[in-house]
Amino acid sequence: MAAITTMLPTAEIPEIFTPVLRVTGKFCDSGGEIFSSGSRFRRRRSLRSILSCRRDTSSSRRIAAVSEVRKLIDEFDPEIPVEWSATPPSSWYTDPDFHRLELDRVFYGGWQAVGFSEQIKEPHHFFTGRLGDVEYLVCRDDNGKVHAFHNVCSHHASILASGSGKKSCFVCPYHGWTYGLSGSLVKATRMTGIENFYSQEMGLKPISVAVWGPFVLLNMNQNTSNWEEFRNDDAVAKDWLGSSANILSQGGVDDSLSYICRREYTIDCNWKVFCDNYLDGGYHVPYAHKGLASGLDLNSYSTTMLERVSIQECGGGSKAGEDGYDRLGSKALYAFIYPNFMINRYGPWMDTNLVIPLGPRKCKVVFDYFLEPFLKEDESFIERSLEESERVQMEDIVLCENVQRGLESPAYVKGRYAPVEEAMHHFHCLLHHNLSHS
Repeated sequence: MAAITTMLPTAEIPEIFTPVLRVTGKFCDSGGEIFSSGSRFRRRRSLRSILSCRRDTSSSRRIAAVSEVRKLIDEFDPEIPVEWSATPPSSWYTDPDFHRLELDRVFYGGWQAVGFSEQIKEPHHFFTGRLGDVEYLVCRDDNGKVHAFHNVCSHHASILASGSGKKSCFVCPYHGWTYGLSGSLVKATRMTGIENFYSQEMGLKPISVAVWGPFVLLNMNQNTSNWEEFRNDDAVAKDWLGSSANILSQGGVDDSLSYICRREYTIDCNWKVFCDNYLDGGYHVPYAHKGLASGLDLNSYSTTMLERVSIQECGGGSKAGEDGYDRLGSKALYAFIYPNFMINRYGPWMDTNLVIPLGPRKCKVVFDYFLEPFLKEDESFIERSLEESERVQMEDIVLCENVQRGLESPAYVKGRYAPVEEAMHHFHCLLHHNLSHS
């Protein structure tokens, strides 16, 4: 996103006479000359020259940062097959400038899962969230149409709504500006007498939104005017899932399941560490998840890579007890949808994992749980299943935070892939493509 620089009018900028002082850093004078720390001087400077120097310095820093990130990107070669390839360098997981580029080119450039249709099941339902610097708001209007907007008041940039729930309109908590569920400004308080104020131009800024199966998707860069004209769920499915859409539908990923609950985990690791852990082909399961491993036939583990999706499948090795309890069932399907969404379908359950970057060294993972409708009243089964799932998540958090600590160590620069980690390699290749192409 282009930086916006506010310029002062040039016609009436007063000149500033600076007294004798001792400089503690470098700066530019009116002629562009740089004075170093410790020099004493009496110099006449204009405000324009100070601002110009700052802009030039900021621009130079940005150019230098982009150049350094470009070098980091090129340290991974996607053309090298997994058998010969090294993993991306540790700087992919620690560098702040690399993280900023990821937000721009990976997260803002395509369809992103942000929620599920149950959250906006009825008119007036809404939910909010944040992805990088984007605050968003999703709602269903009186006519049942789904909308998404930047969750920012057009008046003075206050966040408009929070959480989720049901509203007939959105009232800014700062100055009371009110917006309809279609995003239009319906009330601007105390604006009488303001010239050139057009309420139709002050509505909420829209974001492209779509629903596929039980999932709500946003696209930050989609042209919203064109999107409304040519809105097509099949096109979204093709763009987001590619040829995996039918595979997932046939594997039981659909909107027939009943929503059970949500759990959130804040983890001290880069978002990609969590994704890598998910994509290691079950490599870590027998070592870190012994309870889970006992219910899976790891010898049957298989991985399929498609355009932007990788699907890992594994047979279930557990048997139902006397009470009929069997969380994993006869087969488990684990689908990773680039860049940060996982769908896990096993037995009567489906859970989804949404990994939200919170910085180069922190992320939030949102788990939503769904269940076959015939079991939604079985509280004992649900409680035992969620306890088992929670145990696995706690084990994974320890793994991921330990990996992040290791990535920060000067002892580690790059690693290697095991043959079963081809889905992880596929993920890194997709990242390289996104980061290399604006």
